[in-house]
Amino acid sequence: MSGHSKWASIKHKKAAVDARRGKVFTKLIKEITVAARLGGGDLEANPRLRTAILAAKANNMPQDNIQRAIKKGTGELPGTSYEEASYEGYGTGGIAVLVNILTENKNRTLSEIRYIFSKNGGSLGEAGCVSWLFEKKGQILVEEGKVDEDELFMVALEAGAEDVRKDGSTYEIITQAKDFEVVKKALEAHGVEVSVAEITMLPQTTVKLESKQAQQMLKLMETLEDHDDVQHVYANFDIPEEVMAEMIA
Repeated sequence: MSGHSKWASIKHKKAAVDARRGKVFTKLIKEITVAARLGGGDLEANPRLRTAILAAKANNMPQDNIQRAIKKGTGELPGTSYEEASYEGYGTGGIAVLVNILTENKNRTLSEIRYIFSKNGGSLGEAGCVSWLFEKKGQILVEEGKVDEDELFMVALEAGAEDVRKDGSTYEIITQAKDFEVVKKALEAHGVEVSVAEITMLPQTTVKLESKQAQQMLKLMETLEDHDDVQHVYANFDIPEEVMAEMIA
């Protein structure tokens, strides 16, 4: 499994016991609000909103919070106007990093993101410098032992998954972004317990890091993701399992 996939799994496990759940909710509310503002409040006609609500429900966000966020986006309730932006740069060892943000003040956020990169051994780059290395995909992770392997492969591929692969104790299912919901629903209909399910940006190639570089790269990832305006961080690192596992502790 790629470093990106291992990071996704660890990040979700950490979120499940994260004392800063309020911060997680804030980011999810921002995404729901912007999705509703750009595409309207009709779930059937707005795939971005559907995806945002799936993420909110996966994090046990109350339905009232979700509905308020939608109404703020559609203008039924007063709310903050957020701007979207993507920043690109490099981490330790030349790792490509893509950062998606939602902010009230792009100049302030850009300055803060630049500082985080420089403080953690990285550098902010020009627009387009690394985005070409990533593809928008659906990613679903299932833990071994919670599903029959043959059944998982059959259901996922018949539902339209691009690939199903196993590494260690985890199965990774990759889909086209447009097929993500169909594949996820097919798995759920067969009783498959999913640990991670999201639309993400997967790297086409990865770079292996060891020891000190790996720790520094993970520190950069955590610091970026902890920023209030950062919605998603993607990178093309590959880090040994034992180093990644330390992040759970």
